[in-house]
Amino acid sequence: MSKEKEPLFSSQNIKLLTDPLNNNNPITVQVLGICSALAVTVKLKPAFVMALSVMFVLAISNVIISLLRKTIPSRIRIIVQLIVIATLVILVDQLLKAFLFDISKQLSVFVGLIITNCIIMGRLEAFALSNKPWTSFLDGIGNAAGYGLILLIVAFFRELLGSGTIWGYKVIPESFYNFGYHNNGLMILPPMALIVLGIIIWVQRSRNKKLIESK
Repeated sequence: MSKEKEPLFSSQNIKLLTDPLNNNNPITVQVLGICSALAVTVKLKPAFVMALSVMFVLAISNVIISLLRKTIPSRIRIIVQLIVIATLVILVDQLLKAFLFDISKQLSVFVGLIITNCIIMGRLEAFALSNKPWTSFLDGIGNAAGYGLILLIVAFFRELLGSGTIWGYKVIPESFYNFGYHNNGLMILPPMALIVLGIIIWVQRSRNKKLIESK
């Protein structure tokens, strides 16, 4: 008898997509990728582009390493992983410069630093090297989505309170300013990103029973 194929979106595969959004979030639970979370979250638009860039690099590199996992000698696996990641990052960087030059300037060196993002290296080592391409792809999408979700939440509050805008559009009525309201300039400074992130971690851990029990 032929062996039944596992559904593409089995409950286990769905968990690869959903678990990093909450119970195993790479930023708030694993505490990885903190630097970019602090540096690119002044505005929503660059945070969103950064999240998409990481998703592309992580998902594709996971698939490539998974396909090559049985042929990569163990002693050079880190070098191979870095070459794959660096190639994809260069591709993303060139596409951003060609089509989203203003965003590329705002992201500055942090696109290039995706190469050293410990979330990506961690998933290649912990998952792609021992799993099939499809599940590796889902793992990459899930972890990048969890990373991107936190970036967008932090960027939302920093842009709203720091600049009075959302996605570059003014949302706080002019009447508020006439009554003495001022944008909080501290919100656009990196330390406030750390504070907002800390609040998110505190709220998540206080509401999530699984994280409380794992302490």
